[in-house]
Formats: sequence, structure tokens, C-alpha cells
Amino acid sequence: MMPADSLVILAASALIGLALVGTVFAWSWKAWLDLRRHALDTGLGRHGGDVPAVANRIDLADLRERIKKLEAIAAGVEF
Repeated sequence: MMPADSLVILAASALIGLALVGTVFAWSWKAWLDLRRHALDTGLGRHGGDVPAVANRIDLADLRERIKKLEAIAAGVEF
């Protein structure tokens, strides 16, 4: 059996180690949340940069092309 002094030292070091790991985890979690909040505030998506703006322009061009085709069909013009 281990002496009581050794058990106290072992328990104290385990508690300090657990507190250290918890502190690092909490700090990392806060930093990750701040990063996500910044990405949402600036409009950056998962891909970063101006990808959402480019994707919106592509979607808009696609919608305009569909509208032109529907107008041509309504006017009786065939492609």
C-alpha cells in the first residue's frame, strides 16, 4: 500500500493536470467560437473569400437564362 503522502501528491497532481487540460479546452473552444462569429459577421462562408458572392452571381445568371427560355417558349420561338 502507498503511504498517505504519496496519495495526496498523486491526487493533487492529477487535479492540477485535469484543471490545466480543462482550461486549455475552454480557451480553445472560446477561440473557435470567436473565429466562427467573425466568419459569420464578415460574410465568409466555409470556403472563405468571395465565394458566396460568386455563387450568387452564377445563380442569378442561371435564373436569367431560364427566364429568357420561358419567355421564348411563351412567345412560340423554338431553340
